[in-house]
Amino acid sequence: MVTEEFTVDPETPGWVVRVTMPPPSLQDNSADADRLSRALMRAFAAERIHIDLDLRKQLPGLLREGNHALRCIVLKDQGCAVLVHAVPDAVAVILGGLAVDLGTTRVVLRLVDLERRRVLAETAFDNPQTAIGPDVLARIHHADQPDGLAQLQEMIVTALNRHAQTLCRTQGLTPENLHVVSVAGNTAMSHLLAGLPVHWMIREPYIPATNRFDLFPAAQIGLKCHPQAQVLLFPNVGSYFGGDLIAGILYSGLHRRAETALLVDVGTNAEVVLGNREWLIACAGAAGPALEGGVTRMGTTAAPGVIDRVRIDPRTRAFDIHTIDDLPPRGICGSGVIDLAAQLFTAGMIDIRGKFVPTACGDRLTVKDGLASLTIVPAESAAENRSLSISQADMDSLVRSKAAMYTILETLTCSMGIPLDELPAFYVAGTFGSYIDPRSAITIGMLPDLPLAHFKSMGNTSLGGATLALLTREAVTDIDAIRNGITYLELNVNQDFMNRFSAAKFIPHTDPARFPSVKLPE
Repeated sequence: MVTEEFTVDPETPGWVVRVTMPPPSLQDNSADADRLSRALMRAFAAERIHIDLDLRKQLPGLLREGNHALRCIVLKDQGCAVLVHAVPDAVAVILGGLAVDLGTTRVVLRLVDLERRRVLAETAFDNPQTAIGPDVLARIHHADQPDGLAQLQEMIVTALNRHAQTLCRTQGLTPENLHVVSVAGNTAMSHLLAGLPVHWMIREPYIPATNRFDLFPAAQIGLKCHPQAQVLLFPNVGSYFGGDLIAGILYSGLHRRAETALLVDVGTNAEVVLGNREWLIACAGAAGPALEGGVTRMGTTAAPGVIDRVRIDPRTRAFDIHTIDDLPPRGICGSGVIDLAAQLFTAGMIDIRGKFVPTACGDRLTVKDGLASLTIVPAESAAENRSLSISQADMDSLVRSKAAMYTILETLTCSMGIPLDELPAFYVAGTFGSYIDPRSAITIGMLPDLPLAHFKSMGNTSLGGATLALLTREAVTDIDAIRNGITYLELNVNQDFMNRFSAAKFIPHTDPARFPSVKLPE
């Protein structure tokens, strides 16, 4: 299934080129590979062309079958152009590519026609490595066990092969139609896919095995594609700034903007980039888990039956719950949690510290073993007859996460002398950006109090960037420029961050003047 339109400028060159050469003669009796290399060097402005030995074996037959007219897939890597595949021009075959958003929790695949430069189909699946551990840290520790790294790599490669084959089948293709695999993931996930050691990534001074991946054969890591297929794995900046965020910058166009803008992607961490075509500065912090379903016992990722929107009548305090696909509620996702907190605050059911107000909560509030809990959906209205509730500890966790989020944004912008309320554009990526109501996030002090028109949901920017790398040559050039132009701000040793964080642990903030549009409950 294709979930979104994806177009590129037709004037921007892609990776598939048609090459027509005069047949060899006594006047021009150079070798087949040499003649093709010269033609491709002209087409790609490359100093040399790398042609794999197996492909060299096929060239004489391919050239004569095609009457010396070929369609070629060529990738550029560190100034060298690599011939990935060649097919006689008259042969009707789809030259496919696979874009991969290699998420810690969720993996998304997108099948692409490299020649026509369009998306054919898309699918997603849960990352099987969650069986080892739900987070990157647990998986890195597991990789230190005997055969642990090999096991983690085998799990993700097997899943990619299975789902890629199914995706190809929907279009009447096979994995042999896949010639380029473009992968964007965080630093740890990229290393685990490539089978690289991750031990030192989480130990001071936090050094990954590599920051830049050259093109490598898909078969080298067990991916089932065309025998000569290549993998383009997005580079990372360091242990905590991965290729998924570089792909996000690429897709958002932040690196090409004249005006300064902010890009936020919330997953396992909140990753934030500020900048324009002249400079980019980034940081990351632990604001994600509470928004990915980790804040409450009923928390979960977005799926059918999960609460994604909450409204509370401020006068009667009656709850209006909406679930995905309108099924009986069985949990709540990040957007639902943010909505819930904003509505509870507006209705006066929690105070500025995020504490429940007993007189306003009424019989929805219960106390057991000294722990206060608020019923959101009673058992008789919920799936499986299990009531859904949020505890005071859950609410405290959310307040800390929203404070971390706001403080990350504030610290980053202030480091460049840019007030948050003066940002002309605010890009929000991922599931967080697709479902969140900016008004609710502003109400609890998670996002700055900007006009709603300034917020732009970007969808899956990691997948978008991985797709662009398959469709345009300039995207791959931009990847290195983005990576080399980023300054990373370390928050763990930033005292200014800690001071700001303490001030942000109130709803919406200890300084309500920062949120003029938020009406405080009476």
